[in-house]
Formats: sequence, structure tokens, C-alpha cells
Amino acid sequence: MSVPELIRIVSRDSPMALAQVERVRAELGVLHPGLRTTVVPVRTTGDKWMGDLSKVEGKGAFTKEVDAALVAGEADLAVHCVKDVPADRPLPAGTTFAAFLKRDDIRDALVHPGGLLLDELPAGTRIGTSSVRRVAQLADSHPHLECVPFRGNANRRLDKLAAGEVDALLLAVSGLERIGRSDVITEVLSTETMCPPIGAGVLALQCREADTSTIDIVSALNDPGTHREATAERMFLHVLQGHCNSPIAGYAKASRGDLSLRACVFSPDGKTVLNAHEWAGRLSPSDLGASVALALLRQGARELIDGIAH
Repeated sequence: MSVPELIRIVSRDSPMALAQVERVRAELGVLHPGLRTTVVPVRTTGDKWMGDLSKVEGKGAFTKEVDAALVAGEADLAVHCVKDVPADRPLPAGTTFAAFLKRDDIRDALVHPGGLLLDELPAGTRIGTSSVRRVAQLADSHPHLECVPFRGNANRRLDKLAAGEVDALLLAVSGLERIGRSDVITEVLSTETMCPPIGAGVLALQCREADTSTIDIVSALNDPGTHREATAERMFLHVLQGHCNSPIAGYAKASRGDLSLRACVFSPDGKTVLNAHEWAGRLSPSDLGASVALALLRQGARELIDGIAH
């Protein structure tokens, strides 16, 4: 295997994204102690725009500029949160996922300065989140709480919470762990209470298909179980063809030699909830994802999704 002299890693320039890059650099350094890596930070549309993501293409808002740097040859490797990578269309031509890192925690966390649990929050408590997935589930399970549109990286959201702009936050456990702020977590919500987004807790490494030397190096970081889970989840989303305002949630779990996928589609007000849960058995991960999507489509998911403005 020919080891490149230098691997240029492109990433969003947010603190969390750069922390994720440091994890990749550390893992590569263990495998190849002499390998040099450098970071190419880019500011994405999603990081610059603090409004509704559907107004700026929605999907791909956090990946477009990263993809462009990779395709143009300005970088050799891109680090993505799988949940931010659109699954209803293929990766940019000439690129491929070379590895999925071992999955982090997929759950959501409640951050409440007073230490209250979700079920203890009084009526009218303002929860900061712009996730349609979280809003729909809270509307169903905790309709007395008020969701306030809230964008920005996790550090900025925590600053806004401290300033009193909202009373509590919902954030990803994995994101808080990556920036070293798990100390602020009041409660980790079960996946039954808050079903996670597709691709939660998974970092993917993307390369140019023709760059076989980089692919050979980074593919050693691939976690087979996570790869199977991410493949099933992304195929599910691809077949479902949701848009950025569709409250869709779900997660695959590789265990005991089998693979399961649980997924939900919600109406924005949480009053309609479509559920499906299947085991792969002899199906491939991709076929499992397609099968679960078809199960939800048979329940009316297409009409539900298409009926939501976007």
C-alpha cells in the first residue's frame, strides 16, 4: 500500500466539526504514526445562515462547500456527520464513502439550567430547537411545552440558553460529548421518548473514487456494524424521499449477527405517527432499509410527507 505524504482533511469550521476531524486525525495517527494530516476548514451555507434551512436548499446546506473542495482536489478527505448528508440523492459524482467510524451515542439530551427532567418541565417552558423531528415528537408527547426555533452550533446555543433566550435545549448527546460539554446534560432521553435522526452519531469519511491511496489508508477505520447500520438507514431515507421539513426519525441496530431498523414518520403537529420495525434476516442492509421505507409508504407516508410545505 502506498501511503500518501500528506492527507488534507476538509471540514466545516464549527468547533464540533473540527473536534470530529481531530478524532479522525488521532485514529489515523495510531494506524500510521508517520502520516501527516492537515485541516482545510470551510464555512458552509448552513453555518452562515441562521434562519429556516428550507430557505437555503435545506438538504446539503452543511455539506455542499465541503463536497466542492473534495471534488476540486483542494482536499483528499471529507469528514461528515451522516445525519447532515442528503440521502435522497447520490453522493457527488466521483466521490465515495471510504469508512464509517464506530458509532457514538444516538440519543438526544435535555439541557435545563435548573436540573429539571423532561417530564418535570412546567407548561409554557420554552425549548430551543429547530429540528422538525424533535418538534413533532414533543408536540405528541409533551404538548404543553413551547418549541422556539433555535439555530447555531452547540456552543452558541448554550450561550443563548445562559442568556435566557429559552428555558431549555434539546441537543445530541454525541455532539455535546465531542465538544467536551457532556457536563451540561440534565437528562439523556431514551430512543422511545425521542427517536433519533437518520445517521445519528455516525461520522463518515468521503474520498474521491480515483484516490485509491487515500481510500486504502482511511478504509481501515471503518466499523463493520456501523457501516451496516448507516447503509440501511440511508437507503431507508433514499426510498422514502423526504424533504427537509419532513419529521422523519429512525435507527438501525446491528446485534447478534442480525440487523434491525426502526423508523417513524410524523405529521408536524405530532398527531399522526407512522411506525415500522423490521429485522433483516437474510436481507442486505440496503434491502432492509428499502423494506422499512415501503412499509411506511403503505401506511401513507408519501401523502404525509408531500402534504408538508417545504
